[in-house]
Amino acid sequence: MLTLAIFGILLVMLALDVPIAVAIGLTAVVFFVGQGRAEFLAMLPQRMYFGTTGFTLLAIPFFILAGNLMNTGGTTQRIFRFARALVGHVAGGVGQVAVVSSMIFSGMSGSAVADAAGLGQIQHKAMLDAGYKATISAAIVASASTIGPVIPPSIPFVLYGAITNVSVARLFLAGAVPGVVMGIAMMIAIGLMAKPRGLPKDERSSLREVLVSFREAFWALMTPVFIIGGITTGYFTPTEASVIASLYAGFLGFWYHDLKVSDLPPVLFTSLKQTCGLMFIIATANFFGWFTIFQRIPDELIMQLTAMGSTQGDFLWIVIGVVLVLGCFLDGNAIFLITLPIFMKICPLFNVDMVNFGVVMTLLIMIGNLTPPVGMCLFAVESFAKVGIWKLAGECCPYLVAILLVTILCAFVPEIALWLPSHMMAN
Repeated sequence: MLTLAIFGILLVMLALDVPIAVAIGLTAVVFFVGQGRAEFLAMLPQRMYFGTTGFTLLAIPFFILAGNLMNTGGTTQRIFRFARALVGHVAGGVGQVAVVSSMIFSGMSGSAVADAAGLGQIQHKAMLDAGYKATISAAIVASASTIGPVIPPSIPFVLYGAITNVSVARLFLAGAVPGVVMGIAMMIAIGLMAKPRGLPKDERSSLREVLVSFREAFWALMTPVFIIGGITTGYFTPTEASVIASLYAGFLGFWYHDLKVSDLPPVLFTSLKQTCGLMFIIATANFFGWFTIFQRIPDELIMQLTAMGSTQGDFLWIVIGVVLVLGCFLDGNAIFLITLPIFMKICPLFNVDMVNFGVVMTLLIMIGNLTPPVGMCLFAVESFAKVGIWKLAGECCPYLVAILLVTILCAFVPEIALWLPSHMMAN
C-alpha cells in the first residue's frame, strides 16, 4: 500500500508538470515529513552529493560534449552522405539511409536526443526533398534516433553501470548486437511500408560516389573503432574513452574546417546545461533511491514475488510492463534511477544476468522516448519538424512494435546480447 502511495504521488506531481528532479526529491521529503521523520532530511544533501561523485559518471558530460561537437562540426553530414551512397537505392530510400546513418552515428554520441536534434535535421530535410510526407519523415527520424544509446558508446549504459556496479565495458559490448538487430528491424518495417505508402528511393549510387563518400567520412567512421577498441584492449576505461571521444570530435571538426573557435563557447554552454539538468535528476533520484531502501520497498516486493511463486519469465514480463508504463511519464534516466535500486536486488533471485538486464532496460526506455506525453525524442524532432506530437507518436507505432519485439527477444534469449562480451572480454 505504501509503495502504491509513494509512486502515486510521484506520478501526480509529474502529471502536474512538476520538473522531474523536483518531483522525485519532493516525494521523498513529503513522506519523511508525513511520517514524522523530518530529521532524516539531514541526509538529503549528503545523498545528493554522493549520487553525483562516482568516477563512472564523469563519462556522461564528455559523451554529451562529443555528440554536440559532431553535430556542430559537420561530421553528421559526411556520415549521412556515405549512408545514402550505400542504401539510398533500397526500398524505402532515404528512410533506410536515416536508419543506417543513425546506426553509424550511434557509435559516436551515445545519446538519442543528440542524434535526433543534430543528425535528425539533416535526415528530415533529405526525406522532405525526396518527396516524403513530413509526418512519415519525422517518425523515421525519431525512431532511428533511439538506436543511439543501444549501440556503444551509450550514456544510459554509463548510468546503469554507475548504479549497479556492472562493468560499463561489458555493457557497451552487449549493446552492439541488439542495436544492430534493432536497426535491421526498423529497416524491415520501412521496406514493408515503402510500396503501400509510395516512399521514393534514389538511383543506385556509382562505385565512385561510394568510395568518395567513404573517404570523406573515413575518420568519422573510425570513432567507434577507437572507442570500443581502446576499451576492450584495456588501453583506457569507458570514462577515459569519453574524454578521447570529445577531443577526437573537436579535432575532426577543425580538420574538416567545419568547426570554428567561435563555435566552442555555445557548444560548451549547451553541453553544460544538458549535463547540469541530468546531474540534478541523478542527485535527487539518489536520495529517492535511499528513501525506498529505508522504507524497505525492495524487500516487500521481493517477498511478494517469491510468495507468488513467480518465475524468471514472470519477473521479466513484470519489468517490461512497469517500465513501458513509466516510460509514458518519465525520462529514461529517471526510470533507471527510480527502479534500478529495486530491480537490482530482485534480479539475482531469478538468475537474471545484470549485463543483459541493462540492455533490456535500455531498450525499454528507448520505447519511452517515442511515447507521449514525455517522449524526449518526439519533442526533439517536433522542435524542427512541426507536425504535432500526437500525430508523430501515431506514425511511430510500426517502429515501436519493431523495438518491442527486439526487446522481448533480448529479454528471453540473453545470448543475443551476451555473446559479444563473453567472447571479447575475460571474466
